[in-house]
Parts: sequence; C-alpha cells; structure tokens
Amino acid sequence: MSHLGYLLAGWITAVGVLAVYAWRIIQKGKELSSKVPEHRQRWMSPSQDT
Repeated sequence: MSHLGYLLAGWITAVGVLAVYAWRIIQKGKELSSKVPEHRQRWMSPSQDT
C-alpha cells in the first residue's frame, strides 16, 4: 500500500467510526426522549414547576 493508501484508509476509518457513533447517539436520544412523560418534556413547552 502506498502512503496515500494508508492516509485514505485512516481518514475513511476515522470518519466512518465518527458517523456510526453520531448515528448511535441520535438513535439513543430518540429512544430515551420517547420515554419522558409528556408533562416533563421541557423542551416542548415551558414548565412552571422546577
């Protein structure tokens, strides 16, 4: 493999790992947000109780 090959392989691996990590974080956030009771979803509406 040439130097360019190693460079591309490293970049593709790094970007791929970060993309998979970001996708998992977003999926986990969606899963957890669906479990929050409606009256506790503060990002949806202002909450009077703190």
